[in-house]
Amino acid sequence: MYKIIKKRELNSTVTMMDIYAPLVAKKAQAGQFIILRVDENGERIPLTVAGYDRNAGTVKIIFQIVGASTMRLNAKHEGAFICDFVGPLGCETKTEGLKKVCIVGGGVGCAIALPVAQKLHEQGAEVHSIIGFRNKDLLILEEEFKACSNKLTIMTDDGSYGRKGVVTAPLKEDIESGENYDEVIAIGPLVMMKFVVATTKPYNVPTTVSMNPIMIDGTGMCGGCRLTVGGKTKFACVDGPDFNGFEVDFDEAMARSDAYAEFERKEREACCNLFKKEV
Repeated sequence: MYKIIKKRELNSTVTMMDIYAPLVAKKAQAGQFIILRVDENGERIPLTVAGYDRNAGTVKIIFQIVGASTMRLNAKHEGAFICDFVGPLGCETKTEGLKKVCIVGGGVGCAIALPVAQKLHEQGAEVHSIIGFRNKDLLILEEEFKACSNKLTIMTDDGSYGRKGVVTAPLKEDIESGENYDEVIAIGPLVMMKFVVATTKPYNVPTTVSMNPIMIDGTGMCGGCRLTVGGKTKFACVDGPDFNGFEVDFDEAMARSDAYAEFERKEREACCNLFKKEV
């Protein structure tokens, strides 16, 4: 059993928790993920490592409340326990040798982007961060990004905070103004990463994307997270989750990602009804 040491609401749909898992905290790196089960009857869900404290033995996770399992997880309070917390899994984000990087995060994907930005900052790299949200109410981790970014641009779809527009607008402006990035690292919705790649590719700016499709076992055996990368089949859980964005078949990935949307909607509704009955 793994204890919830700290719980914090980042916005109405996103929650951050620190979980006591010393063995995971000892090995975790930016870009890796864990798989947890809320209880012994729960499904396995993958969540990216959003931070860690090796001395305290804690691992930080940030999740969006979108389905039945995340609703159950969010119902837990500080001091409560979750059943399983396995990891770290996947490959860490490669940052060695990078001197100037643009981090592009979208929505809750910013939770994955933050530890990468922090690691690059600690290594002495110049970090430019562009983070985007639908509106001001959904903004998360602003102060944390400010602390590790030489330049931070915040975008909102409706203009309620920061600049109005999408994350690719300032990215293109920066590239055309002469910012010579060693790499652009994009983490967020699939469609966002697709258009980030469409923005950087004409300028041949190396672009890494973090692919977080449905994962089940986290070892590559189930095939649930298979992707086509460079014309070959890859598995996000063992080969990634980071890949060369120029080689990812985003259209295929988005089609597969949508395959379980209706099932997840029904599970969420069932879970909501269960909570109502309990209340």
